[in-house]
Amino acid sequence: MTTAAPSPASPPASPAARLLFHNALSAPPPAAPRPEPVRWVPLGVALAATAALAAYVGAVHGARPAVLLLLGAGLGLALFHSRFGFTSAWRQFVAVGNGTGLRAHALLLGTTATLFALVIGTGTGLFGSTPEPSAGPIGVALFLGAFVFGIGMQLGGACASGTLFAIGSGQSAIVLTLGGFIAGSVLYSAAWPLVADLPALPPFLLSDHVGWAGSWAVTVAVLGAIVVGTRVVQNRRTPPPVGAVPSASGAARVLRGSWPMLVGAVVLAVLGGAVLVVSGGAWGITSAFNLWGAKLLQLVGLHPEEWAFWSRPEQAAQLAAPVLTDKTSLTDIGIILGAAVAAAAAGAWKLHTGLRGNVVAASLIGGVLMGVGARLAGGCNIGAYLAGIASGSLHGWLWALAAIAGTWVGLRARTLFRLPNPKPSDSVC
Repeated sequence: MTTAAPSPASPPASPAARLLFHNALSAPPPAAPRPEPVRWVPLGVALAATAALAAYVGAVHGARPAVLLLLGAGLGLALFHSRFGFTSAWRQFVAVGNGTGLRAHALLLGTTATLFALVIGTGTGLFGSTPEPSAGPIGVALFLGAFVFGIGMQLGGACASGTLFAIGSGQSAIVLTLGGFIAGSVLYSAAWPLVADLPALPPFLLSDHVGWAGSWAVTVAVLGAIVVGTRVVQNRRTPPPVGAVPSASGAARVLRGSWPMLVGAVVLAVLGGAVLVVSGGAWGITSAFNLWGAKLLQLVGLHPEEWAFWSRPEQAAQLAAPVLTDKTSLTDIGIILGAAVAAAAAGAWKLHTGLRGNVVAASLIGGVLMGVGARLAGGCNIGAYLAGIASGSLHGWLWALAAIAGTWVGLRARTLFRLPNPKPSDSVC
């Protein structure tokens, strides 16, 4: 988690200024401790692995895949250094009313929407790509999938992007979440004929009705209302501040962290915009997990290519191609490597051992729920929520509402596994 912005010594005099600028908390934000020394061996290994893999991918598959891998590494570095959380932000807001994380989400979404409008509206692409918006159908699968995903991420302890950067930093419990994620994705593809024809309306893109300038304006206006709304809630509930993570000072903070979450939001938006320019599609996470699961089944002699899901032309081509040519796999691998670099530079890279049974069970179950939910909904917190809203697609907003409802249920499900939730009486959340 990141440190919340310090509360002013006294509330602003104007009610409007108080609403916009006062960050009501029950206690002052804690000071960030100093980071541990640089972990030179993990840092060297992570840097060497990133450079070697990028060189290999570039030599064998071309410049565009290598660039996507490196953009993924940048995303992983930014995710770790800013501790940019989706799971924690929703948990903090739903549990105790702390909207710090959701306001960072609004900045990420607004900046990404600005870049998407410029890139897609002008047709700007590299390597021969034509940028396209992310739009999904609106129906039963969307609502059910996002709701289930919301439950799963609270049990699993991380969202899709959080799972990858946590693994890069050496958190062993999240490896179990990733295993469940992959298993859930495979379960979905195996059962795909049962859910392929659920009732749905066609996608709705604002740009089709009001143009890209109008789509951007509507999106930013709604995000502004969310910022104001989270401040209203927070000022009424005066929640505990967000816990501080170790941080360097001065220029060293750029390389060793931690970054303010708002800085992380802007960096992530810029890198996500670059993924769109390079590949023609928005940054995504979870479709790669489905591919990885199918490839693993083939390695042990099974034949997922005969399933109805993988028999479709586009999916068959994806499964037949090498993993290191798949756009989402490249950025996912890059995120893990980039997070490893960031964690080692921050002195935070370490393998966590001694997992308790309740954590193992919650991680696996949460991962399975996220795997199924992401595939049902056609995306996760990145591919549906971020990419959808930034594209001006109605399905992104509806995904968010269903996922927040799932978060509410997930917080209660956490108690069944004896996992803690933030409380108003806590010193930090």
